Amino acid sequence: MHLAHLSDVSVESLRSPSGRYQVERLLLSQHLGAPKDAPPSQGGHPFEVEVCRIPPGAINWPLHQHSTQWEFFIVQAGEGVVETVDGRTPIRQGHFFMQPPHQAHHILNTGSEDLELLIVANNSEADVTYYPNSGRWFIKPQRKMFKMQEASHFYEWEDGDEAEG
Repeated sequence: MHLAHLSDVSVESLRSPSGRYQVERLLLSQHLGAPKDAPPSQGGHPFEVEVCRIPPGAINWPLHQHSTQWEFFIVQAGEGVVETVDGRTPIRQGHFFMQPPHQAHHILNTGSEDLELLIVANNSEADVTYYPNSGRWFIKPQRKMFKMQEASHFYEWEDGDEAEG
């Protein structure tokens, strides 16, 4: 068993250039030795656990949906709104909720203090995250973000006679 304390976990701070999206994360699974984004077959844990803090007025991530990942949230402090394609749901300390795959969501801090969430997510072998507002995709465990280019058939670009681009 590996015993740790929250005060020993390094904070990962992420902020978009405009400051609209901001999070501070305590990546608990990684602190216990799980490699980042590694599925169990590559030494990861069967689930990822983190403490996420969203500052007042900020949003955690752009609206996104996972293809295989389930996320379970417990609101530990503060208040905010979970926004999905179905609307906005107010949340506050003591609330807990689940986000299943294929349901676009993000979380806004509408309060005057940090919104703090404990998040537990399954750690499947691979996950594809889609960002509907930008048309971007993110794949794990490769950690690649891209926009898709539609092809007319399976063999397009395979013979090198059609340019990708």
